[in-house]
Amino acid sequence: MQLKTTYSKILKPVLSGLAQIAILTLGLIWLLDSGAEAMGYHWQWERVPDYLFFFEDGEWWPAELMDGLLVTVQISAISLVFTLVIGLGTALLRLSNSMVGRGLARGYIELVRNTPLLVQIYLLYFVFGPVIGLDRFATAVLALSLFQGAYTAEIFRAGLASIPDGQFEACRSLGLTKFSTYKDVILPQVIQRILPPLTNEVISLIKNSSIVSVMAIFDLTTEGRNIISETAMPFEIWFTVAAIYLVLTLSLSGLSAWLEHRLGAQWR
Repeated sequence: MQLKTTYSKILKPVLSGLAQIAILTLGLIWLLDSGAEAMGYHWQWERVPDYLFFFEDGEWWPAELMDGLLVTVQISAISLVFTLVIGLGTALLRLSNSMVGRGLARGYIELVRNTPLLVQIYLLYFVFGPVIGLDRFATAVLALSLFQGAYTAEIFRAGLASIPDGQFEACRSLGLTKFSTYKDVILPQVIQRILPPLTNEVISLIKNSSIVSVMAIFDLTTEGRNIISETAMPFEIWFTVAAIYLVLTLSLSGLSAWLEHRLGAQWR
């Protein structure tokens, strides 16, 4: 009886999901193969591993796509740090008693959220970057940080606004400084509450990092484009690039789910 209950509650949904994924995958493969045959296109999947890793001098070395992935991860990781700092700082300004601070924060959020990221990258790269002496990598980090920071600020603001005022009053009555109040009492609760939407912003940051390829930064997208120009294998390379991004974002989603379970994060 217990085994039957376990199967119906756990194994059956998992097996059903795997079967659906298998059917969907087979259907997609059939569709792609039929389309390629109609176009007279010949698949060359056997050449793709050469652009991931290559064997030389008795060792395996990362090839172009892995080098591009490393650049993408570096840009995304550094941008994420600045995104969180900018987002939290802007959220605190939005909730502050300073009229100037609230105005600056709101102006920044509205300006960034209502203009395309590509336009912002071009402005920073061709106009502001040369003026303040930023190279391409730093410009890419700044553009992504400012763009995602505006969205993250609203997430932080919603999380901060969800904390009851009584907790701030209790901290003041205990003699805690404002820094200690936020560090030890408020922010841990905010992170617990905003972790799901914050994960979405991290994933968006990684996907938006592909746009920095317009600045000739050799990230994953740029490397994929360069390989296609040399090999004329657009389908194989772009599918591989998409799969790499998918693995990266799914890994972050899995990590987020684990953190949500550990922290008890949930929508409130």
